[in-house]
Amino acid sequence: MEQSLTTQKVSRRNRWSWYFYDFGNSAYAAVVLLAVYSSYFKNAVVGGAEGTRLWGISIGIAAVVVALISPVLGSIADFSKAKKKFLFIFTSIAIVFTALLFFVQKGDIIEGMVFFILAEIGYRGAQVFYDALLVDVSTPETIGSVSGKGWAIGSFGGVVALLIVLIPIQLIGGTDIVRVSFLITAVFYALSSIPTYLWVKQISEPEKLPEGESTINHAFKNLASTFRDVRHYKEFIKFMVAFLIFNDGVMMTLDYAAIIGSTLFGIGQMQLIIFVIIVQITSVAGAYLFGIISDKISCKNSLIISLIAMAITVAMLFLIKTTFLFYVVGASAGFFLSGVQAVSRTFVSQLAPPSKTTEFYGFLTVAGRTSTFIGPLVFGTISFRMYNFYVNRGFESLLAEQQGMLWGVGSIILFLLAGLLVLLTVKRIDPKRKLVTE
Repeated sequence: MEQSLTTQKVSRRNRWSWYFYDFGNSAYAAVVLLAVYSSYFKNAVVGGAEGTRLWGISIGIAAVVVALISPVLGSIADFSKAKKKFLFIFTSIAIVFTALLFFVQKGDIIEGMVFFILAEIGYRGAQVFYDALLVDVSTPETIGSVSGKGWAIGSFGGVVALLIVLIPIQLIGGTDIVRVSFLITAVFYALSSIPTYLWVKQISEPEKLPEGESTINHAFKNLASTFRDVRHYKEFIKFMVAFLIFNDGVMMTLDYAAIIGSTLFGIGQMQLIIFVIIVQITSVAGAYLFGIISDKISCKNSLIISLIAMAITVAMLFLIKTTFLFYVVGASAGFFLSGVQAVSRTFVSQLAPPSKTTEFYGFLTVAGRTSTFIGPLVFGTISFRMYNFYVNRGFESLLAEQQGMLWGVGSIILFLLAGLLVLLTVKRIDPKRKLVTE
């Protein structure tokens, strides 16, 4: 019987159904965040350095909302075992408002911000519950490789989605076709999430509510208890602080990749899509490789390698001058960036006690979403202020915007290295959740 339950936990269908969700939601990340909407909003809807600033504000607002609600939702999901229910709710929000981006045109700044913010809340909120299902489709010995494979398959999904939207943009062109890509992305996301709802199994049975308590009331009590108990999980606290910092650099790189390309190198929409396809392909390899490395030499050492390499890669933006070299830098960044993200997800599952896995993912999401607020706000503010600095000193507008953008790139490197320093204080953990003294 025990052997049967173990087989159920790690069945191929369960795992592949879980992988397919990442395959779909990566289409949102690739099209909306990376290749198409970020550049479309900045250049076509708003325009100029102001577009960069407003893009950062939009990301920040969504981040604050998700940071506030994620721990509570995680607690409710852990208690009621309703991970899939909440995954469905937030995924639906993401899909609907991604589709509504089709209606955003030049000058529709408020609509463009509101629709994106709601889509982003849905996407980020759903990620909490998707990540929490990782323990239901893996074992302690395979969790790193399963997480890495999920990230790799997700990156491949992003490539497929970009190829689908690239064809009409290349053949027809124009902003109307660009807007159609958001409808395509919404449908792609919806279809790919269906296997998760149908076949991923949650192992634990729902707990019985204490007499006289509602689900929400009990969730708040559990969450308060976790806050009190978290002082006993010192390694998790240290990792969360490190993640809070280095994730700033990760999210800034992701959220501004298209804007950096269009501003510094004059890359157009089709070239941006090709650029992100290259990044997504290298992300597949990076996520898969670093998942294996984390199982072999520990999550901590895997993260150290990927963070150092990513900081060096981003620093190359100060030296390169051609579009080809920008593609090379993007390919390298995608490889190491996916390693940082996939291994971070695995590390949390190893640091968290089994009974509070989703709540600990909620804490990670607070850190991550706070990073998503702080990072883009810092990048956008620095770039905009330095743009004004150079304009006031007689620089031509485009050159001033490019110089301001490079100051933003410098802030990415600082966040990555500062987070790395904190990470060095975290103890290593082997695949069976045993601390390794260093």
